[in-house]
Amino acid sequence: MHDNRLIVEGRLARFVQQFLPAALYRERRPLAVEAWDVPGEPVPPPVAFAAGYRPVTLPHRWGAPWGTTWFHVTGRVPEEIPPGTRLELVVDLGFSGPRPGFQAEGLAYLPDGSLIKAVAPRSSHLPWDPAQPSIDLYVEAAANPELAGENTYEPTTLGDRATAGSGPLYTARSFDVALLDVGVWELAQDIWTLDGLMRELSPESARRWEILRALERMLDAVDPAAVSATAAAGRAALAGVLASPAAASSHRIVAVGHAHIDSAWLWPVRETIRKCARTFASAVTLMDEHPEYRFACSSAQQLAWVKQYYPALFERIRKKVATGQFIPVGGMWVEPDINMPGGESLARQFLYGKQFFLQEFGVDTLEAWVPDTFGYSAALPQIIAASGSRWFLTQKISWNQVNQIPHSTFLWEGIDGTRIFTHFPPADTYISELSGAELAHAARSYKEKGAAGTSLVPFGWGDGGGGPTREMLAAAERLRSLEGSPAVTIDSPQAFFEQAEAEYENPPVWSGELYLELHRGALTSQHLTKQGNRRNEHLLREAELWATTAAVREGAAYPYDELTDIWHTVLLQQFHDVLPGTSIAWVHREVEQNNADVQERLRRVIDDSVRVLAGDGDLELATDGLGIQARAEHPAGVSLTEDDARFVLDNGLVRAVIDRRGHLVSLRDAGSGREAIAPGAAGHRLVLHRDVPNEWDAWDIDEHYRRVARDVDEVESLETGDGEVVVTRRFGDSTIRQTLRLLPGSAALDLACEVDWHERHTLLKLVFPLDVHADRFAAETQFGHVYRPTHTNTSWDAARFEVCAHRWIHVGEPGYGVAIANESTYGHDVARHTRQDGGTTTTVGLSMLRGPMFPDPGSDLGRHTLAYSIRPNAGIREAVAEGYRANLPARAVRGAREVEPLVRVSHPAVIVEAVKLAEDRSGDVIVRLYESEGTRAPVRVECVGDARFVDLIERDVEPPAGAEFEPGAVSLTLRPFQLVTLRFTATGR
Repeated sequence: MHDNRLIVEGRLARFVQQFLPAALYRERRPLAVEAWDVPGEPVPPPVAFAAGYRPVTLPHRWGAPWGTTWFHVTGRVPEEIPPGTRLELVVDLGFSGPRPGFQAEGLAYLPDGSLIKAVAPRSSHLPWDPAQPSIDLYVEAAANPELAGENTYEPTTLGDRATAGSGPLYTARSFDVALLDVGVWELAQDIWTLDGLMRELSPESARRWEILRALERMLDAVDPAAVSATAAAGRAALAGVLASPAAASSHRIVAVGHAHIDSAWLWPVRETIRKCARTFASAVTLMDEHPEYRFACSSAQQLAWVKQYYPALFERIRKKVATGQFIPVGGMWVEPDINMPGGESLARQFLYGKQFFLQEFGVDTLEAWVPDTFGYSAALPQIIAASGSRWFLTQKISWNQVNQIPHSTFLWEGIDGTRIFTHFPPADTYISELSGAELAHAARSYKEKGAAGTSLVPFGWGDGGGGPTREMLAAAERLRSLEGSPAVTIDSPQAFFEQAEAEYENPPVWSGELYLELHRGALTSQHLTKQGNRRNEHLLREAELWATTAAVREGAAYPYDELTDIWHTVLLQQFHDVLPGTSIAWVHREVEQNNADVQERLRRVIDDSVRVLAGDGDLELATDGLGIQARAEHPAGVSLTEDDARFVLDNGLVRAVIDRRGHLVSLRDAGSGREAIAPGAAGHRLVLHRDVPNEWDAWDIDEHYRRVARDVDEVESLETGDGEVVVTRRFGDSTIRQTLRLLPGSAALDLACEVDWHERHTLLKLVFPLDVHADRFAAETQFGHVYRPTHTNTSWDAARFEVCAHRWIHVGEPGYGVAIANESTYGHDVARHTRQDGGTTTTVGLSMLRGPMFPDPGSDLGRHTLAYSIRPNAGIREAVAEGYRANLPARAVRGAREVEPLVRVSHPAVIVEAVKLAEDRSGDVIVRLYESEGTRAPVRVECVGDARFVDLIERDVEPPAGAEFEPGAVSLTLRPFQLVTLRFTATGR
């Protein structure tokens, strides 16, 4: 027999591309179509149904960018439904590519308002009961622009309705009633599965040739001119190879239906709400047809939207949850960024997410599920465990540019020693089609071979929603046991994790952060979004503390609903394409509006609570975020002298010298007398870098940015004032006003930068070269800090050239260190080099602003205010204090009395991160605290009433060993970075 492989494959390709699709429907008849263009934002179905429609003839141009057109479709079913056919409607809104979620989308309704399913590429059919002879339905069509295109990521004006234009984007081509030829469709699924498998087998494999010859026999059996009549013969030719079972040693795959829906990205939140309805309606409809189908949904926020805007669909979902087909997973409010949200924010992601799933469905989710987030903080394992969850799943680390995590299944160890059973699906995707290529890749990439043999594959169209299709379920059915392929079983994430744990008794351990070697620019893009998040977090901390204190001390009403609503907004905006600054202009404009509203509401809560506590009076008081005290007298003032063309700020604790360029050339503390700035160097230096990423504009900073840089030395003006030096600079089309200020009694120099930014593809860094020999540095993360090397010994070290820090960075050597704090910056780099004098300079760079052009061409343009502080002779404790000072500044109030703190802790390393009333509205006080310095801390915590230990969901847990209770207090020893939540109940309540 001749080797005619390429000939057979070419013949098969033509058959699949030309003859098979044309034969899928035996008959198609056009339906009558009317249209109504919504004049503004989307309207609910009752409004749309009552609108004035006009008849249209197909093809029909429709859809201004971000517009909505409702199509009213009527007609009759065929009089006869031949055996072997299925009646359905076929809709083509003008689909231009194979992937749904990034172009025109539709949702079909019956006239009574009930949902049918979505229409999109790869799922353009609508089921119709032939017992209903009259066809009458509506399709809400969304004209969402194709912003991703072919991944060119060019700047576009389509990201905001105000700049997107008004011309129609799409051409509707068909609204047909059709008869699907079931035999032809089944043949198509057989071919797709076998062809995909064959192409992944080695050329020498007997199984590959067996499949090839079967496909050749199929091509001989099927007449291209009469596919329908000969499809059964074609299927018979393939039956033998489809019936050959998988080997016992085959890799095992648990396939979980999924539809990753970005809560905002290349579309606004209002469109995400409709994407949820489309996706979930399609999911439950598919469940009706396929009882074995399992679909996992990870976002409580998205289901809350469905409950609010599509209550009938929500009730269908509730029933499918009860049958085990629709599976809430993840336990968080959204799939957030994991690097930048504060510790309390991640705690609330789980609190509000798990609370929703428990209240609505009676389901306690046990797995954290964030497949698409841009790296994972080392603090996450203990937060997951503290929420009562057991497992963690992601696949995004497969995007690493240089290094690959050496495990598929492992124990992930966090900063406090907590370990979480973790899985990276080796298919390296969360939008699998269950193709031969994807499953073969999973089997090849699985890193636990010989020790375990099961992995998970999330399948279904995602990012823009869509979810699994009937074709994917057909593939899963054929792949249940198929020789040459991994064995596929559709099941739940919980079933996978239980199976994986059972087969892998001693998995390896990965300790520390899961750093994504990509998307480093997401730590800096869209500064106003990040700054708003930081301010929201700290205002929420204050608002809850004061409101709780006012409720307990004075009996004031606690604003439960107000605070919950605000938290929901803040948590939504921490979604992993919003907080990272990688969404369209529309999204970030709304975020800034929401932040202004949130902050005004929180200030009212704070003011009202403080007024209740302090009373009316003329006593000048100050709040510091944990108590209210009478304002102390100012210590000695700050001297400003001019010394050899330099300016000296000195308050007796710190002496700072600023040269005529506005650079910090000396910084000493009175205690040690040691110089913090490297010899001959200057701190507080602005550096501009060319910032043109290789691919993902708003997402990435690539390493080559370092090689093109220039200092911003130009001085337009330099002024001095009371304890401060102010320098104004102009560069390119931008200006910056830098203020160096030393306050009385302060151990740190404060720095403020007011920037009017108009640069594109440019990264602005604030740089401090320090005279410190540090082989590592500490960076704050949630509920603690992580150490990272300053060297590049390994490829892992070299790839970590831009990292996340929260409120502070600490660079130190034994006996001396420097802390640099910030109020809205996350991107940092720290490196060291040896000077000619033999000393070591450790340089800290803080990423202030960028200028990406996609997806928002106006990203970061405009005015920004950024604040920093630098504290010499500082340890970790002082760094923590500086971070809180930068983000929780004292506020002046007037009142009649001082107020005693509600909570007291006896150890300075123990930080009270949250004080609030319990979610069950019992009046119990929740106190969340953590050890901040990486040491063991024996501590006594005082509050009101009797204490008990709870998890993040405020459920009772066993107290740690050695805890001692007494009325109004509990004593315990915290291990390094341990997170603890206490619940205090007043006696008799």
